[in-house]
Amino acid sequence: MHESILVYRKHRYLKWALALAVVSALFYMIDSPLGQPNGGTWLGYTLGTISGGLMVWLAWFGVRKRRYGLGNVPLEDWLSAHVYLGIALALIATLHAGFQLGFNIHSALYILMMITIISGLVGLYFYISYPRLLTENRRGLSTEVMLAQIAELDRDLRQIAMTMDDATNAATLKATQDTIIGGSLMQQLRGHDEHCPTTQARLFVEGSDGGPQDAQRRQLLTRLIRKEDLLKRIRRDVQLRCLLKVWLYVHIPFSIAALAALVTHVVTVFYYW
Repeated sequence: MHESILVYRKHRYLKWALALAVVSALFYMIDSPLGQPNGGTWLGYTLGTISGGLMVWLAWFGVRKRRYGLGNVPLEDWLSAHVYLGIALALIATLHAGFQLGFNIHSALYILMMITIISGLVGLYFYISYPRLLTENRRGLSTEVMLAQIAELDRDLRQIAMTMDDATNAATLKATQDTIIGGSLMQQLRGHDEHCPTTQARLFVEGSDGGPQDAQRRQLLTRLIRKEDLLKRIRRDVQLRCLLKVWLYVHIPFSIAALAALVTHVVTVFYYW
């Protein structure tokens, strides 16, 4: 579904957004206000009304997508229009402001709105790419299956290491007991552990001389490499999920802040009007 949103109904909402943006730009170019273009002219008020209406409508999408069966318009229509009209809003709001920014609530609203729009585009990229990246990373295995395989490998590793020298046994035991999946926010975002005990154990076994225990060393190394690959994929999975959560923590709060600034902006304008 996500990939079809950009071409949904043969680009219907792209055409709507382009038409709205082009008409707004044409009126801006032919308008001849006294002084510089600004939000206080008839065109400024018109574009401001359109911008404010779009902001409220775009914010309502967050409510609409959580209320299944509400209205006769499919959710796909809402999402496609949400994307393209959100992009058009960036231009229309800029024309409303007359390309002027300052240290005031009006500019604060503009900045909050632009952060929301840009974060929305980042979120669009995530939701388009996420299913493909997740599928490629998992290679047909769910997270639960990979964790179960790691648990089974840990059992094998402990059994094999018990027959080997103390140093190898200690490194392997550390790999089975101290390996962390997830961790702090930064560890999740990095998607890897540079001090992973499993990697350290694998490097130790690779650099050791098997001697009479060469067969056990090869068995141990094979399982460590397999576990390391599974850990890499699980951490990538956690990273992708964490990126989506971080995006939500940016996009939604800034959307709410932009709506609050919009109310303040409107009240302020009509108070001094």
